Amino acid sequence: MKNFWKSTSSWLPGLVISLVVIVVILKTVGLDRLVQAFQGADYRYVLLALATSWVWLALRGLVWRTLLRDKASYKQVFFTLCEGYLLNNFLPLRLGELGRAYLLGRKADLPFMEVLSTIVVERVMDVAFTVAVLLLAIPFVVGTASARKIALVFGALVVVGLAVLYVLARNRVRAMGWFERLTAHWPKLQKQGGRFLAPLFTGLAVLTDGWLFARFLFWMTLNWVFAVAQFYLMVLAFFPHAPFVWSMWGLGAAAFGGAIPSLPGALGTYEAALGGALAIVSNEPGPSLAVAVLAHFFNYVLTGLFGAYAFSTEGETLMGIYRQLRRRQEESQPPAVE
Repeated sequence: MKNFWKSTSSWLPGLVISLVVIVVILKTVGLDRLVQAFQGADYRYVLLALATSWVWLALRGLVWRTLLRDKASYKQVFFTLCEGYLLNNFLPLRLGELGRAYLLGRKADLPFMEVLSTIVVERVMDVAFTVAVLLLAIPFVVGTASARKIALVFGALVVVGLAVLYVLARNRVRAMGWFERLTAHWPKLQKQGGRFLAPLFTGLAVLTDGWLFARFLFWMTLNWVFAVAQFYLMVLAFFPHAPFVWSMWGLGAAAFGGAIPSLPGALGTYEAALGGALAIVSNEPGPSLAVAVLAHFFNYVLTGLFGAYAFSTEGETLMGIYRQLRRRQEESQPPAVE
């Protein structure tokens, strides 16, 4: 019980936020309009979106394997990726990221921190692509000159951010030393920051390898193209005449909605962010929420099937992995950058 109450600060805010958001959504939209939207959907587009989802997931495996410099087989990478997504959907604190680093390290006999560094870089680049997609959509959605200027400013900031990452990649040992000196008087900040920065700096080495980074960027771009296409097909199922930019707008909003504290899998916050973004441009909250629910359902089913299959063949369970990850979190110390 002592450990239970001690851990509430990590999961209770997310629980409260998700429950409040779900109640607000149901009161604002209503189940009747949601059901009507699904009844009127064109399920030919839904099936096409499902097929595109398989391609997206397969490409995501190639993205991660490229960052790993092909040190693990594609089969190992793909099924571990799905296991990680499954963990994120059902466990708190986004333990799926630690989970796939732990699982793949064990399968492919790779150091945990080496695998984790690739996941950190993958997530950082995902944020960059999310911002880029959202910024490309904003001028068309808002349709004002000021919005275009704001998009250009934020776009420039993204470029500057990538340039900073490159500089850090070239000087990662020195940068880590600066961080340790600056946080010398705040041990907790140094410890927590080190846990994030050390694998990030290690993983950023990919930016200094021109051919490796080109391969990674190619697969990452193609993966995002299929993500936008898949989402557009789901939008067309409920909005037959929707412009393509709606998919970019919605996908960008959904990614940021998933970053809000919530129940595992961004339950509630994902639907609010995505459904709200589409409702702004369509003025139809029922179908907008239906798109969000369908997209989230696809995420659970697609990764859940492969993840559950991988766990079953490896003799693992969700709770077993959860206990191992919590133990690793408690015992881990900030690594040094070499």
